[in-house]
Amino acid sequence: MPSLQDSFHALRRLPALLTLIGLATGLSALTTPLHAQSLDELYQAARDYDASYRGARSQFEATLARAEQAKANLRPTIGMQTSITRNTVSGNIDTVPYFKHPYGVRQNGVSLTQPLYRPGNLASYQQGEKLLQQADAQLALAEQDLIVRVSQAYFDVLAAQDSLVFVQAQKVAVEEQLASAQRNFEVGTATITDTREAQARRDLVLSQEIAAQNDLRVKRLFLDQLVGRSNTTPKPLQPNVPISAPPAEQISQWIEATNEHPSVQLAQTAVDVAELEVRKAQAGEKPTVDLTGSYGYARNENGSSLSPTSTVSSRIYQGSIGVTMNIPLYAGGALQNRIRETLSLEDKARSDLEAARRNVAQATRSAFYGVVSGASQVQALQAAEASSQVALDANRLGYQVGVRINIDVLNSQSQLYQTKRDLAQARYNVLLGGLKLRQANGSLKPEDLQAVNQLLVP
Repeated sequence: MPSLQDSFHALRRLPALLTLIGLATGLSALTTPLHAQSLDELYQAARDYDASYRGARSQFEATLARAEQAKANLRPTIGMQTSITRNTVSGNIDTVPYFKHPYGVRQNGVSLTQPLYRPGNLASYQQGEKLLQQADAQLALAEQDLIVRVSQAYFDVLAAQDSLVFVQAQKVAVEEQLASAQRNFEVGTATITDTREAQARRDLVLSQEIAAQNDLRVKRLFLDQLVGRSNTTPKPLQPNVPISAPPAEQISQWIEATNEHPSVQLAQTAVDVAELEVRKAQAGEKPTVDLTGSYGYARNENGSSLSPTSTVSSRIYQGSIGVTMNIPLYAGGALQNRIRETLSLEDKARSDLEAARRNVAQATRSAFYGVVSGASQVQALQAAEASSQVALDANRLGYQVGVRINIDVLNSQSQLYQTKRDLAQARYNVLLGGLKLRQANGSLKPEDLQAVNQLLVP
């Protein structure tokens, strides 16, 4: 079995350079490092590292605690009171011209208050439940955003790797053309112009290679920072993976599903919260009823202020239970204006809900047609790649027989490799566009990454 180096030198002798590109991309897939990570694996790492997503989870937990606080307003409150005081009375009475009598009082008691009718507290409790739904929707938005950001960084690295591979393959082709021009000049079948044109093109490709290397380095650093790992190596896309788009007639189904979008759910719960805020404001004009109860005792040590000359201690027990009603009568117009304020805010929330629905529907349409257009672009670039290869072969043959000049071959090579770079980028754009389409209509889930993982090199 020939070695990789022997095969490489054999391929360089082929007239057509498409095989060289196929080898370059094929080797990148077949020699994927054992520690290469899939898209889903890097997403799971980012969930535990990304600051934005961790902040959203903390906000959800805080809102959960806040909802429990609102529930506490419907429950009884129980308190215990205790006090110890030392007093001194002095003066004179009929039988005692002057006296000074110290005594102490010790009090202990327990009190309870149970709301019976507090509509404002009930509305606050219901608001807490709605705010919990909002926090859940915000967490879903953060999760979808993280999926797209990780996927974008993942495909950016793959695209940068492909660009570097294509530039390096183009450099090999240009160097071969430069060597051919030098040989032809030495035997007198070509002018020095051909050599200089090939040299200038080689220098240009070298600068493009340096830029591609730096771009790949930056893209890898960004992915490392996003997932909290060093030297991440994404698994490449399998060669010749079919790229398809949803049928155009399915757009109505995608738009109908936008009612479940987290942004729409956020706006809907904001309307519910505004309605409850109106009820809270209206509750300010209603009476409140509470059940109250208390039990305790007071111990007088060494007499009391009523018996200043007595040294007898006493203990008195006292318990009470009752119902307290508070009826608001007049608050200077604050309650009425608060109601008007909340009604206006409710109207605003409804307008925001309608705006959210329209924005989500428009974003879904744009994402849908972007995927359809991207899939068509992939097909067009595949045809352009084949045509560019045919044009390059024809120009090379024409150069050999003298009907084409060296610059024609160089331009054909540049067109071929640029088409290959555009095709690779277009394929990644379609895959990423599919995820963004699901994000646009609110159906994106971590499980959707499994479909992309199936297209990667195992």
